[in-house]
Amino acid sequence: MSETTSAVSSEQAGDLAAEDVHEQKAVRLAKRERLLAERADAAGGAYPVAVPVTDTIAELRTRYAELEPGAETGVTASVAGRVVFSRNTGKLCFASLQAGDGNRIQAMVSLAEVGEESLQAWKDLVDLGDHVSVTGQVISSRRGELSIMVTDWAIASKALLPLPNLYTELSEESRVRSRFLDLIARDQARDTVIARAKVNASLRQTFAAHGFLEVETPMLQVQHGGAAARPFVTHSNAFDADLYLRIAPELFLKRAVVGGIDRVFEINRNFRNEGADSTHSPEFAMLEAYQAYSDYNGIADLTQELIQQAAVAVAGSTTVTWADGAEFDLGGEWDRISMYDSLSAASGRTITPETSIDELRALAAEVGVEVPEKVATHGKYVEELWEHFVKDGLERPTFVMDFPVDTSPLVREHRSIPGVVEKWDLYVRGFELATGYSELVDPVIQRERFVEQAKLAARGDDEAMRVDEEFLRALEHGMPPTGGMGMGIDRLLMAITGLGIRETILFPLVK
Repeated sequence: MSETTSAVSSEQAGDLAAEDVHEQKAVRLAKRERLLAERADAAGGAYPVAVPVTDTIAELRTRYAELEPGAETGVTASVAGRVVFSRNTGKLCFASLQAGDGNRIQAMVSLAEVGEESLQAWKDLVDLGDHVSVTGQVISSRRGELSIMVTDWAIASKALLPLPNLYTELSEESRVRSRFLDLIARDQARDTVIARAKVNASLRQTFAAHGFLEVETPMLQVQHGGAAARPFVTHSNAFDADLYLRIAPELFLKRAVVGGIDRVFEINRNFRNEGADSTHSPEFAMLEAYQAYSDYNGIADLTQELIQQAAVAVAGSTTVTWADGAEFDLGGEWDRISMYDSLSAASGRTITPETSIDELRALAAEVGVEVPEKVATHGKYVEELWEHFVKDGLERPTFVMDFPVDTSPLVREHRSIPGVVEKWDLYVRGFELATGYSELVDPVIQRERFVEQAKLAARGDDEAMRVDEEFLRALEHGMPPTGGMGMGIDRLLMAITGLGIRETILFPLVK
């Protein structure tokens, strides 16, 4: 039995009937046994330790891009790739070999070049999905297809399960559950991985240009902090203590600033034991950066530069093209608006830091905004009402400035507006992309803020921060005026590519 004459007609192996999968796997296992039985030594067979490769498929496509139909180069090359198309017709077999980057080349296996025994072995042993190595002259077929006229070939890795149908789009669920198949089948999946790598490289390059140092801080912490979020809890047998997967690197990075690392950043993983949706993932990549002798205005300027340079790295300009084909402009200077002023304008009510919680509660009830009593503060009502009235209308990148003091325990008070702090959130396409502070560096006020957070925790707020004595001790040794920012890498990819968060993460967590 051979499957090389046509692609498997399923979206994914799991979509085939169980008996069909079982049958195909059994056939392929038999081929594996034959390859093992016929190998000369332990280095060969169905999974050889090495195969000849002199060039990548991409290199050959670049080098011979102008080769005319029917032309011969006289050059012999060895390439390897996955078989994604196969057609066996008598004395001549055709196969498309695909490299990991998506580039393809045609392999032509003819009786005249390889002999009857080798040709028959190709027909008998090679299936869709197999990795093969081919050696032969680089030519252009009569139809103008860059090809290898094969003189020698070898199995590089035997696939025991069939590929999905490469001519039918995988469902989103299939893409995220079997990303390895998604990467084989879909250019955009590979492009997204490449885009993410370019984004991270660009961020590091921009930071380096500004004299920042990259550091690593603990992911296992004795006390969670640095954000309002519910943590994951684990247990250390060595210390016989409960530990927390970090929700943010903030408190450790600030320790570094206290220690004299005036410009510091980290790109690493955070974990928040919360809901998952189109913009949230329990595990996500986070960038945080702190710059001594700056403030939330300076760090906003840096954040804009970081994002715009990342867009250029991926798209070649600050105008990016999303997955749906729409263009989105990340260039120019971004608007900076006041949270209170924009909420007042959108709601038709004057709302200030002095507005009573009763007035806010009444407005929330009027428009159907619910705030649980255990977290109901002036600031929480303001933020929830702002999201209701304003957030969805922010399409262009916009810094939303000056937040309520009681929802921002790590931010210094505003230099001129009582009741607010020097904090911004950056919104793009209606979702929050980044946040930035003029950092609170007064250890006495920081302790007072922690105590207020502890009271919220006692009321049942799972996201409230606890008093962190070690962090306070560091602050008591003196932290300079500092601007800080945090940004989700996954969300940055969303802004540049237009994809949902599960598409920007290579292997997202799924049930």
